[in-house]
Amino acid sequence: MKIKLTHQRSTTRDLSIMVDLLRASTTITIALDKFKKIIPAESISEALKISRETGGLLAGERGGETINGFIGNSPIQIQDYAGETLILTTSNGTRILKNLKSKALIGSLINASAVASAAIELASHEIEIIMAGVNGRFAIEDFLAAGEIIYYLRDYELDEFAKAALMAADDKKMVDDAILNSKSALKLKKLGFFEDVEFSIQRNISENVPIYNGELIKKYKI
Repeated sequence: MKIKLTHQRSTTRDLSIMVDLLRASTTITIALDKFKKIIPAESISEALKISRETGGLLAGERGGETINGFIGNSPIQIQDYAGETLILTTSNGTRILKNLKSKALIGSLINASAVASAAIELASHEIEIIMAGVNGRFAIEDFLAAGEIIYYLRDYELDEFAKAALMAADDKKMVDDAILNSKSALKLKKLGFFEDVEFSIQRNISENVPIYNGELIKKYKI
């Protein structure tokens, strides 16, 4: 099994794990405790259209700020809601998902072990971990979260980028400090969402593995 780490663009048609730690991946993972399915939308207008058709709850952000009339892309706030369908649109994570051509799982620190186990079950020959980044730019939090997932895949054939992430994620305190002081975290702190950042650095508190089939996200059950 080959393990690859990429930024934004996917090349595999086997299996991907999308990582957008702050906050789409974490929010989606937690939301599956309360919602049967999540529909990712690339744009606000698409989200509104899907909501009219399904009656689903709208959640999302642009630049970290909650969209007017939506609930936030927040793993803490989302726990106060429940329903059949959640429609989520974010600046980075949902956009990446919509452009994948493979089976896709969604990974974060809170489900790193579970998502790695599911990936091994589902992949034929290759697992590609995709860092969502921020508006096309590298985001250290996604790199370090990917490294935590790769830890559980370390016995397979890692490319050099994956090896680097694995080594970078070795010191948990250093990882936490780097994420808490990342550009993304400091921006969320300024917007009043720093508790989301603190929530997102917890390890393996969820067994939920979100799986995306090209249309919607559900919970994968091993």
